Amino acid sequence: MMTTKYLTTEWNNKKVILGETEIDEEKPINLLIGFHGASSTPENMLVQGNRLKLHNTLMIFPEGNISAGDAIWSWWEDGPKQKETVKSFITYTSQVIDSAHQHYSNKNRILRTCLWGFSQGGAASLTYTLLGSHTLFKVASICGFLPEFPDQIIEKKEALNILGIFGNNDEVVPSFLADHALEEMKNHGHLVVSKETDQSHEINPENLETVCNFFNT
Repeated sequence: MMTTKYLTTEWNNKKVILGETEIDEEKPINLLIGFHGASSTPENMLVQGNRLKLHNTLMIFPEGNISAGDAIWSWWEDGPKQKETVKSFITYTSQVIDSAHQHYSNKNRILRTCLWGFSQGGAASLTYTLLGSHTLFKVASICGFLPEFPDQIIEKKEALNILGIFGNNDEVVPSFLADHALEEMKNHGHLVVSKETDQSHEINPENLETVCNFFNT
């Protein structure tokens, strides 16, 4: 049985939950950041992450940087402030990745930064892939989409493997929006595996199995 050890701490005055599977220092280690949905918490994403049977993985569950009130958080605001708050999300996520690398730094370790998320968290994964400054290894989105971007040129980056899962019965993120987001990733040169299912707005066991296989191979 695989065991994961969890620790709750604070980076940059924000809560973050860390999870560590059994690590073989001789092999590459995936540093996997899990973004929760809008108006949610890192604990909600932790529940899903705990169901993944991952090998050689350090998991990071950060708290969104935009308060939605009542101790729930989002990655950006909808409406007129979206572009500006997406920009602050990019800066915040870069800080999270920097903090994660510092926390787990060890001169012999090779850490491969990976992202995944659900709903606005899936959108966060895709958005950081296009606009972020850090080099990534693999990215997965469940029921994700793309927000309005700040006015900046999207620089060409090395092609990444991206997994996108979305449902044609999703009542929150219509399938055409999720499909469009994944097409955009392809247009920017990424290698996308797109998986349309009959699911609604959820993470189900089949999704977790697919995500698990994606990050373990």
